[in-house]
Amino acid sequence: MKLLEYIPVLKKTKFFKNFSDKDIIALFNENNYKIKDYPKRTIIYLQNQKCRSFDMILEGIVTIKTIDENGKVLTVSEFKTGDTIGGNLLFADCNNYPMMVQAKTDVILLHMDKELVLRFCQIDMNFSNELLRSISNKILIIGTKLKSVTMKTIRQQIIEFLVNQYCVQNTLKIRLNMSKKEWAEKIGVQRPSLSRELSKMKKEGLIDYDRNTIYIKNLDIIKDYIDN
Repeated sequence: MKLLEYIPVLKKTKFFKNFSDKDIIALFNENNYKIKDYPKRTIIYLQNQKCRSFDMILEGIVTIKTIDENGKVLTVSEFKTGDTIGGNLLFADCNNYPMMVQAKTDVILLHMDKELVLRFCQIDMNFSNELLRSISNKILIIGTKLKSVTMKTIRQQIIEFLVNQYCVQNTLKIRLNMSKKEWAEKIGVQRPSLSRELSKMKKEGLIDYDRNTIYIKNLDIIKDYIDN
């Protein structure tokens, strides 16, 4: 039974903290769940595909992306081991995924059907609370991300990223932890658009950069952003 291998992962989450190994084994059966492997870059759910399960990430990282009619990709969020997806859709009247779900790394998902989720909610109030908390957080994440993208220019989003990383890394030499393609998707633009804006900022003497690093040459862009 593959589930036995992942019971320690389940019990580390807030959802299952009140369940014993015996409880988990008793509640799961071959008809109410599946554990599936998804290789890196696999599309797990297409945009507009119907949601039929509440999923928990047992291993790996999942990205939530949206693609507009012009083919522009926006990475809305990422979720890692122990996080869940589908809870905000499973019980909705219109339960189609509004965005694409893709495996950023090799991923293993636990797919739980609606009846099993309801059973957990009936048995344990904590599970119900965590489900509601998860749904609320995801609505907030999506709303904040879309508001950020629609109201800010590419340069504003670049500066916001640099400010954040300056505070985290405590240096004007910012080491990138993602490719420029991934960065462009996070702010909802095409990679050439990001590259053009970086090039403009370089010509204006604000920054310098290479493949893996951005050097902030004008600290005023940080100070002005923080002061405002």
